[in-house]
Order: sequence, then structure tokens, then C-alpha cells
Amino acid sequence: MADKRISVLGAGRVGSAIVRDLAAEGEFEILAVDAGQSALDQLAGVRGVTCRRADLSSASAVAEAVAGADLAVGAVPGFMGYATVEAVLKAGKPIVDISFFAEDPFGLDDLARSKGLVAAVDCGIAPGCSNLILGYLETVLDKVERFDCLVGGLPVVRTWPYEYKAVFSPSDVIEEYVRPARFVEHGEVVTRPALSEPELLDFPGVGTLEAFNTDGLRSLLRTVKAPFLRERTMRYPGHIEKMRMLRETGFFSKEPVSVGGAAVRPLDFTARLLFPHWQLGEGEEDITVMRVEVEGQRGGRAVLHTFDLLDRFDRDTGTISMARTTGYTCTAVVRLVARGLFKEPGISPPEFLGRHADCYFFVMQELAKRGVVFRETVA
Repeated sequence: MADKRISVLGAGRVGSAIVRDLAAEGEFEILAVDAGQSALDQLAGVRGVTCRRADLSSASAVAEAVAGADLAVGAVPGFMGYATVEAVLKAGKPIVDISFFAEDPFGLDDLARSKGLVAAVDCGIAPGCSNLILGYLETVLDKVERFDCLVGGLPVVRTWPYEYKAVFSPSDVIEEYVRPARFVEHGEVVTRPALSEPELLDFPGVGTLEAFNTDGLRSLLRTVKAPFLRERTMRYPGHIEKMRMLRETGFFSKEPVSVGGAAVRPLDFTARLLFPHWQLGEGEEDITVMRVEVEGQRGGRAVLHTFDLLDRFDRDTGTISMARTTGYTCTAVVRLVARGLFKEPGISPPEFLGRHADCYFFVMQELAKRGVVFRETVA
């Protein structure tokens, strides 16, 4: 019989993978909540899962969705993420969240602490596993000097004109292209435009990819003291220039323009045109490519830890790779919290979990059980 009741808020590609994984072993009773009936229909008949349709942009709807839960999972689009986490905490429930929201999560730290609740945020692949790795290596190395994360979710088959498919929320993809990227260089935070400083890199089994600046460090800017911190996203060569042209022309702007007397946000118009081209079709396969490098000192000598991941679409279950890598990181943290293995109240990004060796190895082992394997080399 299930021990814990979990409300999963958001049942898109990643949310549904989270629901299925948490329900698979009968450990939990799951309530899947989404505004779209079609998303919920995909989960109909999954053992241990109840579905409910609700508008999660409403704080009262969120509170109602988690009322009977022991733990909540946030899997809504980024623009809804912060408010959703806040509503869950106000309802008195702990949460594990994967939404890529722009706001500072530590703005909710006092709320979570005052209620004695765990709020694990950014529990995806990157941010997520990248933070977890860095947090762990902070305990292994005497000093961390450089952290560099490269990550990309890509379709296996490249098709014109964009050679890209959105393997997570398309609105969050566009956010990567417009949100200024923050890094740490020589111990100081610097800001550069998203999509800037493209670099061609070769990856075994994949080929040449193009890396560009994105604002993926997030909590690491606050929680880790190191001279050099950087995160970059990867696409197939040529995609970046197309996105830069759209951005600089104003197609990603949120400021309304007048079209035939009607006020239209260019972003809304662009999204309506782009998203059909960016949807993975039935049976289309994707990959997740990731490399994390952490350089530092140990025992008086320089050490470089490199973690490589190449994950592929699961043909047996039809689960896309980005849902696997993001979703299964999340479910590992859910199990960690549900079993009482991590109990620290307050906002906890993954680097906080990684600083506990038992939590780090638990998450990595849970991922490995599901075929998501990081290969570590030390030089």
C-alpha cells in the first residue's frame, strides 16, 4: 500500500514522466493536476494515479490541489513557477520543483523556514544535476577554481529551418534566448547577452555542436564561492544565428505593438508561429548531451573532474530523453525527501543536497537505475 500522497502540478512531457516514474513501484499515491485535458488523458489508467483538471495559475487552485498531499512536485512552465512554489508553501506542504523561473528562489526562504518545510528547487538536469555535482565536489576538493557546464536537448534528426525541437516548455526555451547570462570571472559576476560567444565543440556519438551563453548558473551565483563559474547551452550549428535575428528584430519582445489597431505582443505572435515547428512528432527521438567540468585543488595539486552524459530517447516506453534526465532527477529528489533522507527546511537548490555525500550518491544511483549515467573522469 502506498505510504505517501504526492500532487504533481503540471502533466506535460516532463510532468507525465515524473508521474509515471513515481507511480511505477506503488510507493506513492499520485494526483496529477494540469489545465489541459489532453495531457491528463495520457495518464488515464496508470495505476495509482488520479487526474484532476485545474488552472494552476490560481493560488487557490494550487492550494486545493495539494490539500491532501504529503509532498508536492512543481512541473509548471517557468513563468508560473515562483508563484506555484509560494502557493504550495503557504498551503503548508513541502515541494520539489523543476520550473525554470526567473525570480530568486531565496525570496521564499523565510516562508519555507517559518513553516519548517523542505523546498528543493531547480531539480532537473541543468540546473539540477550540474549543481548537485558541484556541491558534492565542494566537499571533495580543498578548493574549487572553475566550474563549466555544457548542456543541450536536441532532436536526433535535424530538419530545416530550425534544426531544433523544444523538448521542454517552448516558452522556457525562448526565455533562454532573451534572459541575460550571468557568469563569474575572476571572482566577479559579469553579465553578457544570451546567445553570445558561440563556440563549436565536438562530442563523441553526436558530432559538432554550438555552445552559447545562457543564464543557467542561477543559485550558484549566490551559494558557491569560486573564481570562475559558467553555464552554456548547445544546439546544432546555425540555430543560434536564426534566434539572434528573431530577437534583434523584436520578435521575442513582450512590449505590445499596434497591428491593424490591435495591441499585439510580438512574443505571443512568434510563439504561435514557432511552436508548431518545434514540437516533437509522435515517435521522433531526442538526445541529451551534457558535460560538467570542475577544476580545483586537492592535496596541493591541480585536479579536473569531468562528467559526461549522452542520454537517448527510450524506445521501449516512448519517453523522450529530456523528460528522462529532468524528470528522473526530480523523482530521485522526491524519494530523498519523502523517505526523510533530506529534511533541511528552507529553499534548497541541488548544490545543498550535493554537499551531503549520501544524498549525492542516492540521486546518482537512482538515475543510473533508469539508464541515466554520468561517466566521470579525473585528471
